[in-house]
Amino acid sequence: MKAMRWTRGLALASCALLLAACVGGPVRRVSEPSARIQQLTVRADGSWSAELRIENFSSIPMRFDRFDLALSLGSDEAGRLQGTPALSIGPESADVIAVNLRPTGAAKLAVADALASGRSVSYTLKGSIDATPDEAKKQRNFEVDRSSALSPAPGLPGVLR
Repeated sequence: MKAMRWTRGLALASCALLLAACVGGPVRRVSEPSARIQQLTVRADGSWSAELRIENFSSIPMRFDRFDLALSLGSDEAGRLQGTPALSIGPESADVIAVNLRPTGAAKLAVADALASGRSVSYTLKGSIDATPDEAKKQRNFEVDRSSALSPAPGLPGVLR
């Protein structure tokens, strides 16, 4: 009988602790977003179309108002990816924005060489993204410094992914 009361008391205490943990609601966390090039397409006129993937790692939706990112291929400056998308991205989600770019001569050569030889080319994005957390009025500036690589897409001439 005494063991049964003790077990019931322990069960009640456990339930009370679980309910207390639920009272606070979900955690609203704002984390630094990230950006990367999902696809780079070389156009016939020599300009590029970059599909920029913006990733929201926050637990709340964010509105991405502006980005200004310097693109480098290897050690060569390629140009700047800039835009004012005013795009809302849900919590822990991503979206893609098409950005036009007139690359430098050295960058054009690096991409042409990668496409012709079937090799990847490394790139770096450095700059900032301005975003506003959902239900907040204050815009925040986030620094971006990302390095990755793009490889020729099989069957898609002039495309790196």
